[in-house]
Amino acid sequence: MSAAAGPAPAGVTTFGKIVLALLAVVVAGAIGFFLLWVTGIGPWAVEWVVDAGEANVEILRFLAAATGVLLFTVPAAFVIIYMELKIIAQMNLRVGPDRTGPWGSLASLMAGLKVLSKEDYTPRGVDVPVFTLAPAVTFLASVMTLMVIPFAPGMAGYYMELGLLYFFAASGIGVVGLMMAGLSSYNKYSLLGGIRAAAAVVSYELPLILGAFGVFLLAGTLNLGTIEENQGGWFWNWYAFQQPLALIIFFIAATAEAGRTPFDYTEADSELVAGFATEYSGMRFGFFFFAEYVNVFILSALSVTLFLGGYHHGIHIDPILEFFGVATPVVLSDIDPGQLGPWLLAIPFLIPAVLWLALGGLIWMLKSDWGVIKSLVVGFVLANLIVMAGVTTWALFSFEALLGILVFFGKSFALVALFVLMRATYPRVRIDQMMNFAWKWLMPAALLNLMVTAGAIIVVKEYLS
Repeated sequence: MSAAAGPAPAGVTTFGKIVLALLAVVVAGAIGFFLLWVTGIGPWAVEWVVDAGEANVEILRFLAAATGVLLFTVPAAFVIIYMELKIIAQMNLRVGPDRTGPWGSLASLMAGLKVLSKEDYTPRGVDVPVFTLAPAVTFLASVMTLMVIPFAPGMAGYYMELGLLYFFAASGIGVVGLMMAGLSSYNKYSLLGGIRAAAAVVSYELPLILGAFGVFLLAGTLNLGTIEENQGGWFWNWYAFQQPLALIIFFIAATAEAGRTPFDYTEADSELVAGFATEYSGMRFGFFFFAEYVNVFILSALSVTLFLGGYHHGIHIDPILEFFGVATPVVLSDIDPGQLGPWLLAIPFLIPAVLWLALGGLIWMLKSDWGVIKSLVVGFVLANLIVMAGVTTWALFSFEALLGILVFFGKSFALVALFVLMRATYPRVRIDQMMNFAWKWLMPAALLNLMVTAGAIIVVKEYLS
């Protein structure tokens, strides 16, 4: 009689293998760096790298900006997913996610990590190189468009004189990724979804560009930074009040460009399974998923830049105070921290303390089952994160930059909320209805707006100036 077999020895897990590999890379790098420095090659290499960096500073700035934008887009996608889950739940009289994190705020993050950790399966018959590259092309095309959008005064990924032209050129590459996915999947549903995506670009890219071209005629430049600067002052200087029809056309076309309801025909779950993404799984499906939500934010940010004043808040309190005989307050950006004296303690102590109590009390009222202690702990962490971000931005840039960031993102996420409301309200249109609306209504309206704008500019320059 054979003895019972004992438990098999546990092997190294996948996570353990990754940790060991990283440890080996770190040790090898440390040893190599030590040898280079001892032999005298290290200082020469450092000097060569510095000289090369100074000679290619513009390229380095572009790479740094691209990296920063890439790191920002993923958290933005998670925030939009959470907004969508919560807003639609409230509209349907449901609670929505409420288990993972405070108010379920980490539910979208966990869902994203779950998608990225799933098996990445490649079906038989697919064109493997094209099938693999398609999600990366779609995602990177979306991310790179964010490079030229200024978030605040002096804060942009990369200032470009032809920034608006670059935006539309880069965004047009995204549909190439969708077509690559459809053609390489060896699936008729994927192929049809990719063809519908290409039809969307042909139908709605033109009204989108023509709507933005009206702003170009008024501003006289394709530089998005200059376009935002031209909308400074009061809010009636925003191009939304000078180009209302262009704003409506642009927003409708942007909805179709992002593939959102009612124009999410490229997926059409009832008839196409999942459209161009039918054969995808795991991380590659996650890239398509993230790209959709990143596009929502990017198009909202571009709408804010072109029509809604960008980082300008559009309200100035100084003339109002002067009208009532009140002295103009001191601008925070003009304050030298070294001249604050004892009041300097308000920055590291009083402001975080007040913000801590306010956030902790608010959390306790909204989440009463947490108790006072837990609410104060969460409020303390949030208050310090907010203060650290604000002080850092003020120190590195200016108070105007901090205010500009808050205004810009407030406007952008307000438009994101509008996209979400539309998804929860409107039904999906048929592909023929989508094409008819684009060519028979949006295109003539965009051309009409362009002709009226050009005529108004000529009249003003020739007869009123």
